[in-house]
Amino acid sequence: MMKGPGLFSDIGKKAKDLLTNDYINDQKITISSETATGVAVTSSALKKGGLYALHVGSCFKYKKSIIDVKVDTDSNISSTITFTELLPSTKAITTLTLPDYNSAKVEVQYFHDHGSLASVVGFKQNPIVDLSATVGAHGFAFGAAVGFDTAVGNFNKYSAAIGLTKPDYNVSFILGDKGDTLRVLYVHYLDEKQKSAVGGEISRRFSTNENTVTVGGAYALDELTRVKTRLNNAGKLGALLQHELNPGSVLTISGEFDTKNLDRTPKFGLALALKP
Repeated sequence: MMKGPGLFSDIGKKAKDLLTNDYINDQKITISSETATGVAVTSSALKKGGLYALHVGSCFKYKKSIIDVKVDTDSNISSTITFTELLPSTKAITTLTLPDYNSAKVEVQYFHDHGSLASVVGFKQNPIVDLSATVGAHGFAFGAAVGFDTAVGNFNKYSAAIGLTKPDYNVSFILGDKGDTLRVLYVHYLDEKQKSAVGGEISRRFSTNENTVTVGGAYALDELTRVKTRLNNAGKLGALLQHELNPGSVLTISGEFDTKNLDRTPKFGLALALKP
Protein backbone atom coordinates (compact mmCIF):
# COMPACT_ATOMS: atom_id res chain seq x y z
CA MET A 1 0.00 0.00 0.00
CA MET A 2 3.01 2.29 0.46
CA LYS A 3 3.13 4.91 -2.29
CA GLY A 4 4.12 8.51 -2.85
CA PRO A 5 6.94 10.14 -0.84
CA GLY A 6 6.42 7.91 2.20
CA LEU A 7 6.10 8.93 5.84
CA PHE A 8 8.03 11.67 7.63
CA SER A 9 9.98 8.99 9.50
CA ASP A 10 11.21 7.59 6.16
CA ILE A 11 13.23 10.73 5.39
CA GLY A 12 16.87 9.88 6.08
CA LYS A 13 16.00 6.29 7.06
CA LYS A 14 18.26 4.63 4.47
CA ALA A 15 21.35 6.42 5.74
CA LYS A 16 20.40 5.74 9.37
CA ASP A 17 19.92 2.04 8.58
CA LEU A 18 23.36 1.89 6.94
CA LEU A 19 25.02 3.40 10.03
CA THR A 20 23.05 1.61 12.77
CA ASN A 21 21.29 -1.56 11.59
CA ASP A 22 22.66 -4.95 12.66
CA TYR A 23 25.32 -3.54 15.03
CA ILE A 24 24.99 -5.34 18.36
CA ASN A 25 27.11 -5.46 21.53
CA ASP A 26 25.24 -8.35 23.16
CA GLN A 27 24.52 -12.01 22.46
CA LYS A 28 21.19 -12.86 20.90
CA ILE A 29 19.62 -15.94 19.35
CA THR A 30 16.28 -15.93 17.58
CA ILE A 31 14.32 -18.92 16.29
CA SER A 32 11.27 -18.39 14.12
CA SER A 33 8.87 -20.81 12.49
CA GLU A 34 5.44 -20.84 10.91
CA THR A 35 2.63 -23.28 11.62
CA ALA A 36 0.40 -24.93 9.06
CA THR A 37 -2.35 -22.44 9.95
CA GLY A 38 -0.16 -19.47 9.03
CA VAL A 39 0.80 -18.41 12.57
CA ALA A 40 4.41 -17.23 12.83
CA VAL A 41 6.09 -18.03 16.17
CA THR A 42 9.33 -16.35 17.25
CA SER A 43 11.44 -17.11 20.34
CA SER A 44 14.51 -15.10 21.30
CA ALA A 45 17.07 -15.08 24.10
CA LEU A 46 19.20 -11.97 24.78
CA LYS A 47 22.21 -11.79 27.07
CA LYS A 48 22.97 -8.21 28.10
CA GLY A 49 25.27 -7.25 30.95
CA GLY A 50 25.31 -10.77 32.33
CA LEU A 51 21.52 -10.96 32.46
CA TYR A 52 19.30 -13.05 30.22
CA ALA A 53 15.96 -11.97 28.79
CA LEU A 54 13.58 -14.26 26.95
CA HIS A 55 10.87 -13.22 24.50
CA VAL A 56 8.18 -15.29 22.83
CA GLY A 57 5.95 -13.86 20.14
CA SER A 58 3.36 -14.92 17.63
CA CYS A 59 2.03 -13.21 14.53
CA PHE A 60 -1.25 -14.09 12.84
CA LYS A 61 -2.63 -12.67 9.62
CA TYR A 62 -6.38 -12.59 9.10
CA LYS A 63 -7.75 -11.03 5.92
CA LYS A 64 -6.50 -7.42 6.06
CA SER A 65 -5.37 -7.53 9.70
CA ILE A 66 -2.12 -8.57 11.38
CA ILE A 67 -2.12 -9.52 15.07
CA ASP A 68 1.25 -9.61 16.84
CA VAL A 69 1.58 -10.64 20.51
CA LYS A 70 4.83 -10.84 22.53
CA VAL A 71 5.58 -12.01 26.08
CA ASP A 72 8.89 -11.52 27.93
CA THR A 73 10.45 -12.79 31.16
CA ASP A 74 9.42 -9.62 33.01
CA SER A 75 5.76 -10.63 32.53
CA ASN A 76 5.19 -7.84 30.01
CA ILE A 77 2.65 -8.61 27.31
CA SER A 78 2.72 -6.40 24.24
CA SER A 79 0.22 -6.59 21.42
CA THR A 80 0.08 -4.86 18.06
CA ILE A 81 -2.88 -5.02 15.71
CA THR A 82 -2.39 -3.64 12.22
CA PHE A 83 -5.28 -2.98 9.86
CA THR A 84 -3.53 -2.78 6.50
CA GLU A 85 -6.53 -1.40 4.62
CA LEU A 86 -8.83 0.19 7.18
CA LEU A 87 -9.95 2.60 4.45
CA PRO A 88 -8.59 3.06 0.93
CA SER A 89 -4.86 3.95 1.22
CA THR A 90 -5.16 4.03 5.03
CA LYS A 91 -3.41 1.91 7.63
CA ALA A 92 -4.20 1.79 11.36
CA ILE A 93 -1.92 0.39 14.08
CA THR A 94 -2.93 -0.11 17.71
CA THR A 95 -0.41 -1.06 20.40
CA LEU A 96 -0.73 -1.97 24.08
CA THR A 97 1.77 -3.23 26.65
CA LEU A 98 0.45 -4.81 29.85
CA PRO A 99 0.48 -4.16 32.78
CA ASP A 100 1.14 -0.54 31.67
CA TYR A 101 -2.34 0.43 30.47
CA ASN A 102 -1.18 3.99 29.74
CA SER A 103 1.02 2.64 26.95
CA ALA A 104 -1.98 2.06 24.69
CA LYS A 105 -1.97 4.17 21.54
CA VAL A 106 -3.33 4.18 18.02
CA GLU A 107 -1.57 5.33 14.86
CA VAL A 108 -3.32 6.13 11.60
CA GLN A 109 -1.37 6.48 8.35
CA TYR A 110 -2.74 7.78 5.06
CA PHE A 111 -0.82 7.50 1.79
CA HIS A 112 -1.33 9.48 -1.41
CA ASP A 113 0.63 9.64 -4.64
CA HIS A 114 1.99 13.06 -3.64
CA GLY A 115 1.79 13.04 0.15
CA SER A 116 1.15 11.22 3.40
CA LEU A 117 -0.29 11.91 6.84
CA ALA A 118 0.32 10.16 10.14
CA SER A 119 -1.18 10.67 13.58
CA VAL A 120 -0.41 8.94 16.89
CA VAL A 121 -2.68 9.36 19.92
CA GLY A 122 -2.38 7.71 23.32
CA PHE A 123 -5.32 6.27 25.22
CA LYS A 124 -4.60 7.99 28.53
CA GLN A 125 -6.43 10.94 30.05
CA ASN A 126 -4.06 13.67 28.78
CA PRO A 127 -2.27 12.12 25.83
CA ILE A 128 0.50 13.49 23.66
CA VAL A 129 -0.68 13.81 20.07
CA ASP A 130 1.92 13.40 17.34
CA LEU A 131 1.15 14.63 13.83
CA SER A 132 3.31 14.46 10.72
CA ALA A 133 2.83 15.20 7.04
CA THR A 134 4.96 14.71 3.94
CA VAL A 135 4.54 15.99 0.40
CA GLY A 136 6.66 15.36 -2.66
CA ALA A 137 7.13 13.86 -6.09
CA HIS A 138 9.88 12.56 -8.38
CA GLY A 139 12.11 11.55 -5.46
CA PHE A 140 11.78 14.85 -3.59
CA ALA A 141 10.06 14.95 -0.19
CA PHE A 142 9.36 17.68 2.34
CA GLY A 143 7.93 16.84 5.72
CA ALA A 144 7.07 18.31 9.10
CA ALA A 145 6.16 16.77 12.45
CA VAL A 146 4.81 18.18 15.70
CA GLY A 147 3.94 16.81 19.11
CA PHE A 148 1.22 18.41 21.24
CA ASP A 149 0.99 17.77 24.98
CA THR A 150 -2.70 18.03 25.89
CA ALA A 151 -1.87 18.07 29.62
CA VAL A 152 -0.22 21.51 29.42
CA GLY A 153 -1.55 22.69 26.06
CA ASN A 154 1.88 23.20 24.48
CA PHE A 155 3.83 21.80 21.55
CA ASN A 156 6.55 19.65 23.11
CA LYS A 157 8.40 18.99 19.84
CA TYR A 158 8.50 19.99 16.22
CA SER A 159 10.72 18.99 13.32
CA ALA A 160 11.10 19.53 9.58
CA ALA A 161 12.96 17.57 6.93
CA ILE A 162 13.84 17.54 3.24
CA GLY A 163 14.85 14.40 1.36
CA LEU A 164 16.01 13.68 -2.16
CA THR A 165 16.02 10.08 -3.40
CA LYS A 166 17.62 8.94 -6.64
CA PRO A 167 18.42 5.41 -7.89
CA ASP A 168 22.06 5.63 -6.74
CA TYR A 169 21.94 8.02 -3.78
CA ASN A 170 19.82 9.53 -1.02
CA VAL A 171 20.41 12.81 0.82
CA SER A 172 18.37 14.29 3.69
CA PHE A 173 18.34 17.41 5.86
CA ILE A 174 16.52 17.10 9.19
CA LEU A 175 15.92 20.01 11.58
CA GLY A 176 14.85 18.60 14.96
CA ASP A 177 14.78 19.20 18.71
CA LYS A 178 12.69 22.35 18.23
CA GLY A 179 15.21 23.70 15.75
CA ASP A 180 18.25 23.06 17.96
CA THR A 181 19.71 20.18 15.92
CA LEU A 182 20.49 19.96 12.21
CA ARG A 183 21.32 16.57 10.74
CA VAL A 184 22.59 15.90 7.22
CA LEU A 185 22.49 12.29 6.05
CA TYR A 186 23.82 10.83 2.82
CA VAL A 187 24.08 7.36 1.33
CA HIS A 188 25.49 6.40 -2.06
CA TYR A 189 24.91 2.93 -3.53
CA LEU A 190 27.67 1.15 -5.38
CA ASP A 191 25.54 -1.50 -7.09
CA GLU A 192 22.06 -1.81 -8.56
CA LYS A 193 20.86 -4.16 -5.79
CA GLN A 194 21.92 -1.58 -3.15
CA LYS A 195 23.88 -4.18 -1.16
CA SER A 196 27.09 -2.14 -1.21
CA ALA A 197 27.03 1.49 -0.13
CA VAL A 198 28.88 4.32 1.60
CA GLY A 199 27.33 7.08 3.65
CA GLY A 200 27.55 9.40 6.57
CA GLU A 201 25.80 11.71 9.00
CA ILE A 202 26.77 15.17 10.21
CA SER A 203 24.89 16.49 13.23
CA ARG A 204 25.10 20.02 14.62
CA ARG A 205 23.60 21.04 17.98
CA PHE A 206 23.38 24.83 18.00
CA SER A 207 22.85 25.32 21.76
CA THR A 208 26.15 23.64 22.64
CA ASN A 209 28.10 24.20 19.39
CA GLU A 210 28.61 20.43 19.31
CA ASN A 211 29.28 18.58 16.06
CA THR A 212 29.02 14.84 15.53
CA VAL A 213 30.28 13.13 12.39
CA THR A 214 29.74 9.46 11.52
CA VAL A 215 30.83 7.74 8.31
CA GLY A 216 30.25 4.15 7.31
CA GLY A 217 29.87 1.66 4.54
CA ALA A 218 28.68 -1.79 3.57
CA TYR A 219 30.18 -4.16 1.03
CA ALA A 220 28.76 -7.40 -0.32
CA LEU A 221 31.53 -10.01 -0.50
CA ASP A 222 29.14 -12.37 -2.31
CA GLU A 223 25.44 -13.11 -2.49
CA LEU A 224 25.42 -14.47 1.08
CA THR A 225 28.03 -12.42 2.93
CA ARG A 226 28.56 -8.72 3.58
CA VAL A 227 30.67 -6.57 5.86
CA LYS A 228 29.90 -3.18 7.38
CA THR A 229 31.99 -0.59 9.17
CA ARG A 230 31.47 2.83 10.75
CA LEU A 231 33.57 5.47 12.50
CA ASN A 232 32.60 8.64 14.35
CA ASN A 233 34.60 11.68 15.42
CA ALA A 234 34.71 10.36 19.00
CA GLY A 235 36.96 7.58 17.77
CA LYS A 236 34.42 4.75 18.04
CA LEU A 237 35.10 2.22 15.27
CA GLY A 238 32.51 -0.46 14.60
CA ALA A 239 32.56 -3.39 12.21
CA LEU A 240 30.43 -6.43 11.50
CA LEU A 241 30.31 -9.55 9.38
CA GLN A 242 26.94 -10.94 8.33
CA HIS A 243 26.43 -14.27 6.58
CA GLU A 244 23.21 -15.91 5.41
CA LEU A 245 23.42 -19.57 6.44
CA ASN A 246 20.27 -20.49 4.52
CA PRO A 247 17.14 -18.63 3.44
CA GLY A 248 15.87 -16.87 6.56
CA SER A 249 18.83 -17.79 8.80
CA VAL A 250 21.53 -15.16 9.39
CA LEU A 251 24.67 -15.04 11.53
CA THR A 252 25.99 -11.60 12.55
CA ILE A 253 29.27 -10.94 14.36
CA SER A 254 30.03 -7.35 15.33
CA GLY A 255 32.52 -5.39 17.40
CA GLU A 256 33.25 -1.85 18.53
CA PHE A 257 36.63 -0.35 19.43
CA ASP A 258 37.62 2.96 20.98
CA THR A 259 40.54 4.09 18.83
CA LYS A 260 41.29 6.97 21.21
CA ASN A 261 41.51 4.66 24.23
CA LEU A 262 43.00 1.34 23.18
CA ASP A 263 43.25 0.20 26.81
CA ARG A 264 39.48 0.01 26.99
CA THR A 265 38.06 -3.46 26.40
CA PRO A 266 36.45 -3.77 22.95
CA LYS A 267 32.77 -4.67 22.76
CA PHE A 268 31.70 -7.74 20.82
CA GLY A 269 28.27 -8.98 19.83
CA LEU A 270 26.82 -12.12 18.29
CA ALA A 271 23.36 -12.54 16.79
CA LEU A 272 22.00 -15.76 15.32
CA ALA A 273 18.62 -15.79 13.62
CA LEU A 274 17.40 -19.27 12.68
CA LYS A 275 14.45 -20.23 10.52
CA PRO A 276 14.17 -24.04 10.23
